[in-house]
Amino acid sequence: MPYRSLPGQAFWKFCRMSQNFASDLIYAPKFSITPSHRITTAGSCFAQNIGRYLRASNAHLQDAEPAPMGLSAKNQNRFGYGLYSGRYGNIYSAKQLTQLIAEVISQQVRRDIIWQRGGGYFDALRPTVEPGGLSSPQEVLAQRQDHITRLYRLFKSTDIFIFTLGLTEYWATQSSGLAYPTCPGIVAGKYCADAHALHNAGYLEVQGDLVGAFSGLKSLNPKMKLLLTVSPVPLTATACGGHVLSATTYSKSTLRAVAGDLAANHEDIDYFPSYELITGVPFQGRFFEPNLRQVTQPGIDLVMSVFFGAHKELIYTAPVANQMTSAKADLEEDNAVCEDLLLDAFSK
Repeated sequence: MPYRSLPGQAFWKFCRMSQNFASDLIYAPKFSITPSHRITTAGSCFAQNIGRYLRASNAHLQDAEPAPMGLSAKNQNRFGYGLYSGRYGNIYSAKQLTQLIAEVISQQVRRDIIWQRGGGYFDALRPTVEPGGLSSPQEVLAQRQDHITRLYRLFKSTDIFIFTLGLTEYWATQSSGLAYPTCPGIVAGKYCADAHALHNAGYLEVQGDLVGAFSGLKSLNPKMKLLLTVSPVPLTATACGGHVLSATTYSKSTLRAVAGDLAANHEDIDYFPSYELITGVPFQGRFFEPNLRQVTQPGIDLVMSVFFGAHKELIYTAPVANQMTSAKADLEEDNAVCEDLLLDAFSK
């Protein structure tokens, strides 16, 4: 019988009787990550936690756009520094990642990315990195040109790219299909029903976008490996007209299925189960704050301890106090670094 040779973690009863549902056995890396590997992180808001812990360890986490000298830690986050390996802000959808990689490869900045709010001008593809906006469209385009030039060098030198999938819903222009991290008008810009459309990506679209993005990255660095994760954070709101719980289930299920299939069929793509560790039935929702969205510090600790436990050469060190904030502070601070949370303002 084939079941006789299976390890204990393949059985529900074994895991149920083990501490933390045998979570230390849930991740068996396909490839190792060592201090010599140059790591790049990107993705939805939850990916910021991965970056904080890697930065506190002996891992080689790359930073293509370091903060200016003298900028306070709080303002570094507000201006998009230190959240990821580049100052690209939150990349929620696979579509966003695909178009960013294409832009980096071409080294040609799009001209249709200018949003306005008050007297400021914003980069529509990363609208929160300049909270007050810039003084002119030309300054936005010049800053973005510097941004993608730095990302070109970043991806050329990346050994391990860790990308956290967040959402399937995204807003885009009707004419060009340009995907935004948030609906126009939330941070800046102006929503127009004739110009903008909501998309809810299905399995094939997400798969095609990720394959395309990784193919582009491999053209820059053929030795690069991809580690996918799925954010456990539920949707703040769905624009598809249904219940937010059903929308969350659809979104996360689609992303999880794509990530799993890509990992199963590519030697240089792996999957890390942060989603399961937070949302799994055995954990009974105890890793969420009372708002049932934000992940608690013990939950983040569990996720990262499993990651570091599987990569023995990396030293697991929790970020020091001034790199982490309380739950209350997180709720306030996330408004500056997570566009999705701004949708709460529209709740009736």
